Amino acid sequence: MCTFTSIPIEFVYRILDQLSDLDLFCSMHNVCHRFNQILNTYHRYQTLVTLEIYAHEIKNGETQRLAETLRVNRILTTLNINSNEIRDEGAHHIADALRVNTTLTTLHINFNDIGSVGAKHLADALRVNAVIIDPFTFSLIPADEGAQHLADALHVNATLTELDLSCNRIGDEGAQHFADALHVNATLTTLDLGGCPIGNKGADHLANALRVNKTLTTLYVSSNLIGDDVAQHFADALCVNTTLTTLHISVTEIGEEGAHNWAAALRVNTTLTTLYLNYNKIGNKAAQQLANALQANTTLTTLNLSNNFIGGEGAHYLATALRVNTILTTLYLANNGIWDEAAHNWADLLQFNTTLTILDLSWNRIGDEGVQQLADALRVNTALTALHINGSEIGESGAQSLAAALRVNTTLTTLYLDHNRLGDESAQHLADAFRINTTVTALYLSDNLIGNEGAQYLADVLRVNRVLTTLDIHGCPIGNEGADHLANALRVNKTLTTLYLPASFIGAEGKLRLADAVEINQVCHIGYWISD
Repeated sequence: MCTFTSIPIEFVYRILDQLSDLDLFCSMHNVCHRFNQILNTYHRYQTLVTLEIYAHEIKNGETQRLAETLRVNRILTTLNINSNEIRDEGAHHIADALRVNTTLTTLHINFNDIGSVGAKHLADALRVNAVIIDPFTFSLIPADEGAQHLADALHVNATLTELDLSCNRIGDEGAQHFADALHVNATLTTLDLGGCPIGNKGADHLANALRVNKTLTTLYVSSNLIGDDVAQHFADALCVNTTLTTLHISVTEIGEEGAHNWAAALRVNTTLTTLYLNYNKIGNKAAQQLANALQANTTLTTLNLSNNFIGGEGAHYLATALRVNTILTTLYLANNGIWDEAAHNWADLLQFNTTLTILDLSWNRIGDEGVQQLADALRVNTALTALHINGSEIGESGAQSLAAALRVNTTLTTLYLDHNRLGDESAQHLADAFRINTTVTALYLSDNLIGNEGAQYLADVLRVNRVLTTLDIHGCPIGNEGADHLANALRVNKTLTTLYLPASFIGAEGKLRLADAVEINQVCHIGYWISD
């Protein structure tokens, strides 16, 4: 009779081959001494450094088994147990394991109904754990009590570098606890408090902490209740802070006065490289002040001002500033009321700007005339790699202008044209350009009017194009006939790796043909999306 003490090791390996990573990690250890020896020589177990058990409906019992294994495992470095049901008791088990585990460096434990009790257990573990350094994340902490436990742990923890507490119920009191911790903590580099109901009082404490903290490089305080008064405090802090490089303060109540303070800070700050101010109420006059600051700033490389009521006038000031600024590489201006008459400012800028690599002008109704001006600039521009002009009311003539530019442009790699008025003829113009273009790797055409005929044009070019890796045409009225053309192209194309198609229009027959083509292709992945 064969038992675990006598079964050939090759057979045991075959059994292990059939197990999931979770079962392999939790259930196979300590079966018997010999099995432990076999497990420690099994390749999958030896290399199991990341365990992803996201949304597995793991409850307290399974969490206890997982924790018991964590106590003795010396291989796993990353554990993701987001979106399960471990709750406070399960958090207690994980925390106990973290006290003795010496290899886990990254733990994701978001969306698990962890309350103040569970937060306290985890915080106590962080006081003694000397290994976890990367994102330690969880959510649903009730009010500020759980925040205090974690903030207190930051006073003594000397290894944690990233803490994600976004979308919790942390208010002003909780923000004050973290601000106090930032006065003394010397290791945390990233703190995410976005989506928490932090008001002016709590944000003020965080701003004051930035005046003395010498470690934090990234701070998220977006989607909070912050107004112009606190924006001034953050801006004042940036005048003296010398470590923060990334600040997200989007979706707040910052208006013209707050933006004026940001502009003043950008004139003197020498460390901030990324600033997100999107979804605020800046307006065109404050945009002028920010533009003037950009002419003096020497460090900011990414600026997001989308959804800020800037208008054509504000966009004009920013475009003018970038004639002088040679540092900014990424600018987001989506949904700011920049119509076709203002597009010529950006077209003129792109003709000679050599630093801007990503420009987002989406949802600005620049139309065919504005796109024609941008296309003319793309003929000579040698820096831009990504252009967002989705939702811009572009039709056939605009597509024709872009196609002509793509024939000669040698730097653009990503083009967003989704949510426009592009039909089959537009697809033909673009397809003809991609027979010649050798740089664009990602083309987004979702939610346009491209049908079966347009799909055929795109399929024909896929037979010869050896550059395009991503094509998104979901939300377009492409049916089985168009799917058939694309399937035939995938049988010969070996470059495209991602193809997004409409789930609503392509039937079972079309999907079957595409599946057969993908089996032959062995490179491309197809995703079916339902349009928004």
